Amino acid sequence: MAKILDGAAIAAEIKREVAADVKRLEAQGVRPGLAAVLVGHVPASQMYVNSKVETCGELGIYSDLIEPPGTVTTEEMTDLVAALNDRDDIDGILIQLPLPKQVDAKALLDAVLPAKDVDGFHPVNAGKLLAGRPALVPCTPAGVIQILKRSGIAIAGQHAVVVGRSDIVGKPVAMLLLHENATVTVCHSKTRDLGAVTREADILVAAIGRAGFITPEMVKPGATVIDVGINRITEQADFDRFFAGNLKREEAFARRGSTVVGDVHPKAFEVAGAYTPVPGGVGPLTIAMLMSNTVHAARMRRGL
Repeated sequence: MAKILDGAAIAAEIKREVAADVKRLEAQGVRPGLAAVLVGHVPASQMYVNSKVETCGELGIYSDLIEPPGTVTTEEMTDLVAALNDRDDIDGILIQLPLPKQVDAKALLDAVLPAKDVDGFHPVNAGKLLAGRPALVPCTPAGVIQILKRSGIAIAGQHAVVVGRSDIVGKPVAMLLLHENATVTVCHSKTRDLGAVTREADILVAAIGRAGFITPEMVKPGATVIDVGINRITEQADFDRFFAGNLKREEAFARRGSTVVGDVHPKAFEVAGAYTPVPGGVGPLTIAMLMSNTVHAARMRRGL
């Protein structure tokens, strides 16, 4: 039977370590600070940012939630970021995506000081990651590595296949796996005979953003499957395609009118040797690694 890699338990462990680090920094007169910028009123984004702010409070990290109106301009946002760059009580700047169409998201992310870029999206941090130099690393990819390491999954010498090439997950997780001495193949929607490639994977990372895209015949028996996807489904036909016969899940679906599925079809987990569930797998690690990055940024900025 496949081993379930419990992301929630690993995230809780990392948060305990972060809280201890915060106390050590406070003893030196330093309190790490995170500014969270949330534009407009997108319910999913509001819920996610509120969770981040709440976690800061739990771990002893100072947080400042800034909520510009949905009509804000790129220039106004750039001025806001410049002000946050200058604040000594802020070690990390988080700009919640997506942004309204009138805001140039790339220009804004580039305006964040690399030393305060706790999302790891700045080109300077991306370049340092590529070169294997110390940097702030994107939270979800960093969480994937933590899941593997803390679950005792060997990385060195393994063939890792990453399905997805986004700047946020696919590319950075490929680099991190490479730095851990895995042999890495990156696939995407244009890869020929994708299943033939994924069946070679000892470690398969699915980050393509398509519900149930990785099917059982695409998984090597005994492989470790890391499912980064979170896709909300609301149609009964989609539910039946993924969860037919799962009475507990069906009751919840009927009550809420929706459920989530990853980029891996649930039946594919029956082929795997170990896997991350959705929910409860990679998701909880993203916030935990954001907290870790904030503390790391506080240390780096002060030469500690």
